[in-house]
Amino acid sequence: MTNSGHGWYRHPLVQLTLVRYREFFREPEAVFWVFIFPILLTAGLGIAFRRTAPERTVVAVVSSAPGSERILQALGQDSSLKVEALGDSAAVDSLRSGRVALVVRPMASGEVEYEYDAERPEGRSTRLIVDAAVQRAGGQREVVQVRERKISERGSRYVDFVVPGLLGMNLMGSGIWGLGFAIVDARRKRLLKRLVATPMSRAQYLASFVLSRMTLLIIEVVLLLGFAMVAFGVPVRGSPLLLVVVCVLSSLAFTAIGLLIASRAKTVEGVSGLMNLVMLPMWIFSGVFFSASRFPDAIQPLIQILPLTAVVDALRATMLQGVGPSRLLPELAVIGGWLAVSFPLSLRLFRWR
Repeated sequence: MTNSGHGWYRHPLVQLTLVRYREFFREPEAVFWVFIFPILLTAGLGIAFRRTAPERTVVAVVSSAPGSERILQALGQDSSLKVEALGDSAAVDSLRSGRVALVVRPMASGEVEYEYDAERPEGRSTRLIVDAAVQRAGGQREVVQVRERKISERGSRYVDFVVPGLLGMNLMGSGIWGLGFAIVDARRKRLLKRLVATPMSRAQYLASFVLSRMTLLIIEVVLLLGFAMVAFGVPVRGSPLLLVVVCVLSSLAFTAIGLLIASRAKTVEGVSGLMNLVMLPMWIFSGVFFSASRFPDAIQPLIQILPLTAVVDALRATMLQGVGPSRLLPELAVIGGWLAVSFPLSLRLFRWR
């Protein structure tokens, strides 16, 4: 290496890192999936779940039953309900298809029968609303007077919930896919074997992937969070420094997992299958689009040790709750554990030919 001012530019690590950038930006598909797709997905979900007037729940009243007019009149006074008078078979079909949440069937004895799906939360809540309206119409008086105070606060919307999940999913995808495919493609083309014969050290080759990943991480996080904050007002209540620590540690962990997956694979098809096998459970169970607590308690211990679960929980706690580092120790321990295990193991198993 020369002693000129630009000698650093000729350093093998610098040149290898620049190669990583060129390889990445020469693939429009990679740029789209890493930078553009998360923004489009955030925009779509944010618009779909934007703040609008509450939708009225649809309720069907069997019009052929005796006393149906009285029930229709009673339910029509509740502004949260959209009441339809349907024939018996039409009402049942509407319930089965999910178009209505509840079927009200007045009986000749004066009783009222409610038909709904007990496993559907909307059905259970609608049953309570409808029954309260029917009882009031029947003369029952409220013993305790109540008041309502409706609020809408940033951090409690679905878009606020899903953005940290999308960021975690993107960190996982770009870390695992970006590293795995590049290494296996180079091995398939026998480039790794040629590179080993050069003055480049093996550590420098692998470090170039990590260094390029860390610099691209800045663009990735700033673009997604910046768009979410500007377009939808998604809050970042926690320390920006803590958020940076979570993102960097998460990216390193997923990069190490990607390196481990690609350590011995020889074909793109083979590494693709391995990466899907690793990532698919996390897409489903780690709470990206809905809370992981919805799954049975029996599998919660397995869900909690998944790296994406820890990443998403840490991002949500930092952005939406503004917690401090001490509250994130369990999540950071899981992420750090995957990094501490995956990276040394991948170096030990790595095949250069």
